[in-house]
Amino acid sequence: MLKLVLLCASLMLSSITLAGETASSNPFVTIKTSEGDITVELFADKAPITVANFLSYVDSGFYNGTIFHRVISNFMIQGGGFLPDMTEKKNSDPIINESKNRLHNTRGTLAMARTSNPDSATSQFYINQRSNLNLDWAPGREGYAVFGEVRQGMDIVDYIATVDTAKVSGMSDVPQQVILIEEVVRQQP
Repeated sequence: MLKLVLLCASLMLSSITLAGETASSNPFVTIKTSEGDITVELFADKAPITVANFLSYVDSGFYNGTIFHRVISNFMIQGGGFLPDMTEKKNSDPIINESKNRLHNTRGTLAMARTSNPDSATSQFYINQRSNLNLDWAPGREGYAVFGEVRQGMDIVDYIATVDTAKVSGMSDVPQQVILIEEVVRQQP
């Protein structure tokens, strides 16, 4: 009987370990900003094209020195495409929209910014400061692809969302104080 109990306990621990490994197999990145660090888990299992695209920008150093160029309090903060002088960086080709992945634009999630063309996302991303389910895919409405979630640093997101904004170079909601993305780096497993 004792052997059976030990065998069952061993199998349960193995299952728990495997579940933990599966949950942690998604990559993590740290977005180092002038206001503090934001650590994000990327959902490669749910948005593989979007995560691969984002990591290609991370690995090339593309995001280093860009800014959060659009900030709307109680909505989201957006960055990853402009330099502090509001010059737009040259992007790679757009990717297909993975908004049907059943991930939701809830508080703390990371999603791809795009134009009105659903398949136009390149480098720009946003972090939802609140739940914005109206940005999700629904029948007859293309959504915005969620591909990650903040695991540490929502206080930094909330702080960035409080900055004063203005219209600059024809763009609305531009922070009057530069919010620099110093670098985005992968965390080592």
